[in-house]
Amino acid sequence: MFERILQLFSPSHNYRTPLPAADAKHALGALLVRVAQVDHAYLFQEVEQIDRILAKRFGLNQLEAAKLRASCERLLDEIPEADKLLAVLHDAIDLPEREATLLAVWQVIYSDGILHESQDEIVTLVQQTLGVSPEVCARLRSEALASLKDV
Repeated sequence: MFERILQLFSPSHNYRTPLPAADAKHALGALLVRVAQVDHAYLFQEVEQIDRILAKRFGLNQLEAAKLRASCERLLDEIPEADKLLAVLHDAIDLPEREATLLAVWQVIYSDGILHESQDEIVTLVQQTLGVSPEVCARLRSEALASLKDV
């Protein structure tokens, strides 16, 4: 009986929180987290921006958006490669949604006020993989910068 009680307090090595499906919603969230972490600094401003984007994009309240982001962080642990996340997005969303995704990427990048070279590289990967033209990418970058000035 004493062993049974001890088992209740010992960590379970067999239990893992189930991963979310790698659908477009979770792939987008995981991609945004990946973009935020690519400079090896995952700052509060970036987390906050990701939550705002997810809330607006999927009609969620703040708590639901934070839960979605947390599940996307777990998914990213299992699928850390941006190209795999982009493949899911490419196959699941149309061009206007791809452009909205690239805008969201720019918003996360600029949320901490600093553009790192590694973030610039991932934007190029996102832009090319999703099939967004360089001209549209430049316009979306300007929109992201302008939206941050309005905040």
